[in-house]
Amino acid sequence: MWPGLTDPEHSKWYISRFRNKAEIGEDLAGEARLVDAMVERKSRILDAGCGTGRTGGYLAAQGHTVVGVDIDPQLIAAAREDFSEARWITGDLVLLDLAAEGERLPFDAIVCGGNVLPFIPSGLVGQALERMALHLVPDGFMAIGFGVHRRLALEDFDSALDEAGLRLEHRFSSWDLKPWRDDADFAVSILRKN
Repeated sequence: MWPGLTDPEHSKWYISRFRNKAEIGEDLAGEARLVDAMVERKSRILDAGCGTGRTGGYLAAQGHTVVGVDIDPQLIAAAREDFSEARWITGDLVLLDLAAEGERLPFDAIVCGGNVLPFIPSGLVGQALERMALHLVPDGFMAIGFGVHRRLALEDFDSALDEAGLRLEHRFSSWDLKPWRDDADFAVSILRKN
């Protein structure tokens, strides 16, 4: 874990923010609905950078076997409290080794929603993608979304795909599959192994 990456006060605010959004009925499952539509029933899904578990929790409620991983132990504690039907693990995506945590079976899909990858230190995104890809079944996919004008340039992400042995299959400008535009400020990329 990288020193200083998690901030307990920010984590408390983040947990409260998403619990409040859920309480007032905001739609928090866009990423999950897309992934759910792309997999067969009872699939194994990894929620990479799961935060408070909103995406993985929805997928588990649909009958999938879900494992969520996040570097922030407070967020993992909130996920365990709010979505007990999934398994939640504190871990670093750059060093991801779920076999060491007893999760030896590969995943049919990996979802990395929100803005997880831009928070990974510069130069390590390719390693995180590679570690995630090692946990996929041969014909599995990854669905990754992030703001492209934030800490991670789309060009750097695309370069990291090669490093990780992945290829871009589709790209959209939102989780509800709006077409990709070069001036879009958000990218949802569907990836497969080479």
